[in-house]
Amino acid sequence: MTDTPISTNTAKIIYILYLAGILIPFVSLVALVMAYINKPDAPEWLSSHYQFQIRTFWIGLLYSLLGIVLTMIVIGWFILVFVVIWLIIRCVKGLKILDSQQAIPDHKSWLF
Repeated sequence: MTDTPISTNTAKIIYILYLAGILIPFVSLVALVMAYINKPDAPEWLSSHYQFQIRTFWIGLLYSLLGIVLTMIVIGWFILVFVVIWLIIRCVKGLKILDSQQAIPDHKSWLF
């Protein structure tokens, strides 16, 4: 079965929205909703990208909240910087694998 460029473009847009979410946080919520909406109808390899994107949002939110709480002590700022770097790496990795039209190898990973 061949995949349409539209579904691939949707996943690509979600990765880009997550990157834009670094500067405009509420854009990430739009990306999350898009991932949830498109996941059920996607082919298996593309569904792994949507699952990866959904997990990226929730894990990133958890790390961010932890960082915000810990900003009272200096470690929180380091956690927030880590979250930004972590998010960029996950999105770039996802975009690279998406361009080759392959599934995310370990889409349930907490790191990269």
